[in-house]
Formats: sequence, C-alpha cells, structure tokens
Amino acid sequence: MKYLILFVVLSYSHVVIAQHDVKPTDYFLIEGKVKKPFTFKLEDASAYNSITFDSIVVYNHLVVRKSVLKDVKGILLKDLITKTSFDIIDPKPLSEYYITCIASDGYKVVFSWNEIFNSAIGKQLIVITEANGEKAISSAQRIAIISAADIATGRRYVHGLQKIIIGRVQ
Repeated sequence: MKYLILFVVLSYSHVVIAQHDVKPTDYFLIEGKVKKPFTFKLEDASAYNSITFDSIVVYNHLVVRKSVLKDVKGILLKDLITKTSFDIIDPKPLSEYYITCIASDGYKVVFSWNEIFNSAIGKQLIVITEANGEKAISSAQRIAIISAADIATGRRYVHGLQKIIIGRVQ
C-alpha cells in the first residue's frame, strides 16, 4: 500500500513539474556570429512571403500524437535568418554554424546551418503566423516555430520564441 501511495505522489509531482507557462513574445532577436543583429516583430509578419500547410500533426518524443495545427501559415525561418549576414568572408565555414532557438521559458532547440539552408527541413521550418484560424498576434504563445518535416514535430515546436543565437563550432 505504501508503494502505491508513493507511486501516486511521484506521478502527480511529475505532472505538476511538467506544467509551466510560457511567456508570450511579440518579437525575437537574431544575434551571435552575425555582422548585425536582426529583430523580427510579429506586427511586421505581413511584409514577408508566407507558406501554407493544411495541417501539421504535433508528435511528442515517443511519436505519440499530441495535437494538430490546422490551416497553418508561416514564414520560413531561413528567410528571416538571411536578413542578417553571417560573420564570414568565405562560404565554406557555413557548415560549422548552428542556430539555437530559445523560448521565453529557456527551452532551446538547435539546427545546423546545413539543416536549414541545405535540406528539406529548411523548406518546412516556419515561424507560425496563423494556425487554427487564429493570427499569431492573438494567440497565447504569440511567436512559435515548428519544423513540419521532423518526425517528432513537438521536440522542436518552440512556443514564445525570444531569441535566436547563431554560433560556430570551435
């Protein structure tokens, strides 16, 4: 009986710890190994080309379906990253660069330069501007990114995107 109680208490505490609020963001900064930082503001989203997905299924790390985003519109992240320029002279070192996307709650995901600019992932990695009939400016999370080409899409579904840091492997 005491093991059952211990199991219930530990299970409940795990659920409580896993739940947290992500502070909504209205802009994010691209900085790091770039010549000049760039700020993307959600209010400026209409100035960029948009792509559309009928739906994006969000799967967790176990590839269990968690939710579905319908009627999704977004801006390719690579289009925003190209608004700044990498601090290089020759393009060869670009393969050494990585992009860290950081949410307002500290959650981080990492992409390589090649992944974004030289693979199919870059063609489906978006900053969400609209989903489920709601504009991002009105949504609880505001700025979010998702890689629709990922198998476990939820792993790199970042809510409350606050900052992107461009880094280079040493």
